[in-house]
Amino acid sequence: MNSFITLIPLIVIRFGLLSILDKEALKRAAFFAPLVGKEKVAYLFYQITNIMIFVYLCFLKITTDPYWFNLGLVIYGLGVLLCLISILNFAKPSKNGINLKGLYRFSRNPMYVAYFIYFLGCVLLTKSLILFSIVIVFQISAHWIILSEERWCVKKFGKEYINYMTNVRRYI
Repeated sequence: MNSFITLIPLIVIRFGLLSILDKEALKRAAFFAPLVGKEKVAYLFYQITNIMIFVYLCFLKITTDPYWFNLGLVIYGLGVLLCLISILNFAKPSKNGINLKGLYRFSRNPMYVAYFIYFLGCVLLTKSLILFSIVIVFQISAHWIILSEERWCVKKFGKEYINYMTNVRRYI
């Protein structure tokens, strides 16, 4: 079975559901904070690896090995669930624009965590070390994107976001 089907929930959740819930949330999700220095290079790697993940999954097959299939399916399912919940939470920020509820109470970046778990599930379902390597570069570059987002949030939301940063971890 072609592993492209693993991308369908992500596309439906990220673009379909978010646009149904709130078109402004879709615009916010597409917004990248201003980048400086190494963040610009990281952004390039982030976008390239994002494309590579989508394209490469079109050429891979889902494994039939029961161990890898079952483990991959559990991790993948968790990733889908976390993507769904984080998108639902993202679509409903507080009045001033900060997301403080749902998964955002535990992680400042639940969507990035969800994407990593989601793509890790795809890696396990396909048993692809190349895909794993791409996902690792994707995640490392996402860290630099997160740094730019947090700098932007501190500038926009000030003390309230600084307090949030103090109380909530960057990752789970």
